[in-house]
Amino acid sequence: MPVADTSQLTSGVAERYASSLFELALEHGAVDSVTADLDRFQAMLDESAELKRFVASPVFSAEDQLKAIVAISERAGISGFFANFLKVVARNRRLFALPGMIRAFRLIAANHRGEISAEVTSAHALSQAQETELKAALKSVTGKDVTISVTVDPSILGGLIVKVGSRQIDTSLRTKLSTLKLALKEVG
Repeated sequence: MPVADTSQLTSGVAERYASSLFELALEHGAVDSVTADLDRFQAMLDESAELKRFVASPVFSAEDQLKAIVAISERAGISGFFANFLKVVARNRRLFALPGMIRAFRLIAANHRGEISAEVTSAHALSQAQETELKAALKSVTGKDVTISVTVDPSILGGLIVKVGSRQIDTSLRTKLSTLKLALKEVG
């Protein structure tokens, strides 16, 4: 029996939750504070494989997820709308979609500010100088201010994967090696 593709479901859930959070934050003038809390939580996700597993796992009960999320939020100094948002997400058993919600919120906020948002995947964390240089390069190509959301994925080995709207630029070492491997198979 084939496994159902849940990416579309996750995307729809993520966009609805992110949109609701943004509207609430905008209404109360809290977009900047919610964005700061959201960035803090994303950094925790990036640094902790354990937290990533917890968020993605359907094994824990809603009550356990809620208790853990409250404790994590308090320890990280996350409060206000985003802390309440995390509680609602946990209570509704939607923690699995949280990374998508964070990405969707960033896109909505960037669009609201008249910016373009880019999703960047890197083999390692980018320095502030590298982020600034990347933003400048993307601005020269798009003609607009660009906010970037960086995800660290060591499996790409090196280089970057940059998504801006429907365009993707993949300079990852993993892709280059795959292309070389394919070319060598065709020759042999």
